[in-house]
Amino acid sequence: MVQLNSYLTFNGNCREAMTFYKACLGGELKLQTIADSPMAKDLPQKMKKCILHATLKSDSIVIMGSDMAPENLVKGNNVAMMLTFNTEEEIRNAYAYLAKDGVATHSLEMTFFGALFGHLTDKFGYQWMLYYSSAKN
Repeated sequence: MVQLNSYLTFNGNCREAMTFYKACLGGELKLQTIADSPMAKDLPQKMKKCILHATLKSDSIVIMGSDMAPENLVKGNNVAMMLTFNTEEEIRNAYAYLAKDGVATHSLEMTFFGALFGHLTDKFGYQWMLYYSSAKN
């Protein structure tokens, strides 16, 4: 079964926003800074405090977010649909279908955090993030 989550992109205020959402909605908040990732050595010092990945999770919601914003971030391109898959076959099939006539902005690949991940913009202009991990979180 596929799970659909929201993924919000911020321009430096991800921690503040996700902390606010936690206060409003409850749940458990996990934050990973760029400084705490293998990417830290490749990015400027000013970005190290930025959030690479945030997850707010409760029994009924999952909201994810990041400060990893494109230079052309505007309201509208800062939200993506995040699909979490149960099998590698599911993610590969879905990525192929969604990318057809769209733009594969980040091909499916194994990441440093141990998940198969990809990003694309579909033919209708909507952003999709696809995630699969065989590890049980």
